[in-house]
Amino acid sequence: MDAHESTLIENTIAFVKQTLKNAEGGHDWWHIQRVHLNAKRIAANENVDQLVVELAALLHDISDSKFNGGNETLGAEIAADFLKKQVLTAERIEHVVLIINHISFKGGKEQQQFYSLELGVVQDADRLDAIGAIGIARCFNYGGFKGSEIYNPSISPNPNMTKEEYKKGGPSINHFYEKLLLLKDLMNTQTGRSMAEHRHEFMQQFLQEFFDEVE
Repeated sequence: MDAHESTLIENTIAFVKQTLKNAEGGHDWWHIQRVHLNAKRIAANENVDQLVVELAALLHDISDSKFNGGNETLGAEIAADFLKKQVLTAERIEHVVLIINHISFKGGKEQQQFYSLELGVVQDADRLDAIGAIGIARCFNYGGFKGSEIYNPSISPNPNMTKEEYKKGGPSINHFYEKLLLLKDLMNTQTGRSMAEHRHEFMQQFLQEFFDEVE
């Protein structure tokens, strides 16, 4: 990466830190930093545009629809406005925007409408931060933020939800079966799959302990 690209990454980091300074703990700068680092690690083993990967990783949650009233395009619009003020080709800006618009998990029945190798890398990096010990912490942090129940045995998980059903949410324990335990098999890259294995097993161990204690 040349000096100009390094400066662009530094500018983007500063922009993201400022924009997300009051964000919910599971979607704050530290989440972005982890995704950025994982994306670079995965990209090292893939034939991808490194700059697009890093920019998309840094900007992917600049305005998450869960926190902006449900606007699913605002994040990409904010990212595009920022990038248009930088020295970057229109093609790369459009690619970053496409990644931001298509990175999210939207329920078991939702089909992805766009794919690129760069999206695959950033998506894997984001999904890795949703599983394992960090994923467990983020799940319950967000559940507390939303006022969700931790567990309710009368509400069964539904791993094949529609997008609308997924957005309604439910008990935090159900989220493991509706999303988190599904992510290992949805990884796009070999590196992502390898990194997901231990984190997936750790979640299974946690759930076993949880239900042992409940019962």
